[in-house]
Amino acid sequence: MSRVGNNPIPIPNEVTITQDKNCLSVNGPLGKQSLDLLEGIGVEIKDSILYVIKDSDNGSKELRAKHGLSRALIANMITGVSKGFEKHLEIVGIGYRATQENKSVVFQLGYSHPINFEPPEGITIEVPQPTKILVKGVNKQEVGQVAANIRSLRPPEPYKGKGIRYKDEYIRRKAGKAGKK
Repeated sequence: MSRVGNNPIPIPNEVTITQDKNCLSVNGPLGKQSLDLLEGIGVEIKDSILYVIKDSDNGSKELRAKHGLSRALIANMITGVSKGFEKHLEIVGIGYRATQENKSVVFQLGYSHPINFEPPEGITIEVPQPTKILVKGVNKQEVGQVAANIRSLRPPEPYKGKGIRYKDEYIRRKAGKAGKK
């Protein structure tokens, strides 16, 4: 059985946490995030260490799951406002590239038209090279979702490996047609 919920969360010096009833707010140098605590879950702060506590010791299976989930969400919020999250994407294929125009990114992915991608508020996209994309933000879930949306514009195909992939993603290759004998 996992004990994720019992692990303490260290709070960096530049991060401040305030609790108003069931709403937990985390402020840091990169931004602000808030979370509505689930029923039966509480928070206790001692000596710049945050502990997520549940109402009863045994509790139901659902409460134990909520305990670990709440701890992970709060830890991600603290990491997000202090360090931030980022996802690296690579574009593979001849003629495939991306260019930055203000906040949006324009993709040339082998279609008959360019694709203009506008990031949502709170997410920044950088294009250091025409074949490299960096998605940054404070919210881990939003960063991952935007990276997945960009990848879905042209997912990597298994024959030549062309498309948009995550930096360390392995694409299993297929052999293709067998030659004539």
